[in-house]
Amino acid sequence: MTRDLDPPTPGSSSERTPLLAGTPLKPGTPVDRHLAIQLPPSLVGFDDAALERMDRSVTRKVDTLLLPILIVLYILNFIDRNNVATANIGGMTLDLGMSSTDFSTAVAVLFISYISFQVPSNIIAARTSRPGIYICIMCALWGAVSACTGAVRSFRGLVVCRLLLGVTEAAFFPGAMFLLTLFYTKKQMALRAAILYTGSQFGNAFGGLFALACMQLEGYRGLRGWRWLFIVEGLLTVAAAFVFALIIPNRPESFGWLTEVERDRLQYVLEKDRYTKDAGDEIGAWDAFKLAVTDAKVWFVAAALTCNYIASGVVNFFPMVVKGLGCSDTVTLWLTSPPYLLCAVVISVVGWHSDKVQERTMHVVVSFVVCIAAMSLALATTSFAPRYLAMMIMPSSFYSASIVMLSWMSSSIVGPSVKRAIAIALINSIDNSPNVWTPYLYFDPPRYTVAFIVNLVASVALIVVVLAKRRYLVQQNRKLDRGEDLGPNGPTRVQIEAGFRFQL
Repeated sequence: MTRDLDPPTPGSSSERTPLLAGTPLKPGTPVDRHLAIQLPPSLVGFDDAALERMDRSVTRKVDTLLLPILIVLYILNFIDRNNVATANIGGMTLDLGMSSTDFSTAVAVLFISYISFQVPSNIIAARTSRPGIYICIMCALWGAVSACTGAVRSFRGLVVCRLLLGVTEAAFFPGAMFLLTLFYTKKQMALRAAILYTGSQFGNAFGGLFALACMQLEGYRGLRGWRWLFIVEGLLTVAAAFVFALIIPNRPESFGWLTEVERDRLQYVLEKDRYTKDAGDEIGAWDAFKLAVTDAKVWFVAAALTCNYIASGVVNFFPMVVKGLGCSDTVTLWLTSPPYLLCAVVISVVGWHSDKVQERTMHVVVSFVVCIAAMSLALATTSFAPRYLAMMIMPSSFYSASIVMLSWMSSSIVGPSVKRAIAIALINSIDNSPNVWTPYLYFDPPRYTVAFIVNLVASVALIVVVLAKRRYLVQQNRKLDRGEDLGPNGPTRVQIEAGFRFQL
């Protein structure tokens, strides 16, 4: 690799802009330029209009193939993880002789293994040349585990299946977020994170209705309906995984839907967005892990998302909370759908607007102000109309904040791709930890007073953390304005020269 930046290249005005247009470093500062960006020879001679058309074509191709696959996998991920709540309504706890505490344990125990295996899994995803196929393999495995859950005969058997489900599902969400960072710039991430999140919302919206259809198999072949629920949904996941493994994109340089010039353009655009080439092959996994855990920005995001996940823990008990309004099992499953359909629309709009104006902080804060209002209303009454209104609003509020924070995470954490992969997994592990203990808060139906009070406290704490993160990033940007080095977890010298700044 060359150690110098390319001279200005004949062609478009955008490509002629020097990479040294940012704030100069302090005099005498040595700069290692071997990761400096170079214009690929294949792009020489393209004018601005041609490059814009190419960018739109590349983005459209990536969107067309990658996003639908990840959305479907996320739907299956959510369905297979949360169908235990629907199975509970269908009589699983009675058949297995489980108490309400046993059921809470069955919900919580998945997240112990889910949390533990995310960092190792994302290290594998970062190191392999085919992270998309790796995700599909793990998808097939969690589908098989889910199908086997339909054969359990005891509470202990259910716990074992839930632990194994956590191990296999640990690969998906952090892996999917890492995969998105391989194909999209930070200006595109909020909308794509929102589109990905619609998968979970459609899973929540239609999972109950699909479960209702599965449980109509009650008695077929001598099996209870809730057993058919696990079997059918698990086998569907396995089938989808095998199909998607054949077509899912893995990395920009190997994406078969793009021409060679388009692949060069995509890689160049991504490098320009990060102000540097990737140094993932120059650092070991352990060194990357140490960089991730010593980065203050990782802990800001982890703290904020942990508060978010405490508040959003209500989704694990959504059917039970809705049933507390006095509805039958069938009506309950129907009523769980509209909040998530509304959420799918709202988070897409919020993600689009956050990308459009390139602002993160207030999109999170405003979302959680709405969440606090909804939680307060749910705590204040158990009357059908006002409480169902609160339930309609809740998913839209806390998931809107989630997608903005996830995109903010990808733009805040600088460094090689393996560090980014570890940071994403580490953050997702930490922020999923509330799922281990929040199930035990929902013990006093139908009001669930303790749960909603804890959710309110977490919502206020999230706003405080997000504002603190913004202040920290403002201070970091001021240092960059002065040409200061922020250390190993800050941008490189080349990035500082090119004008790198943290999003606010």
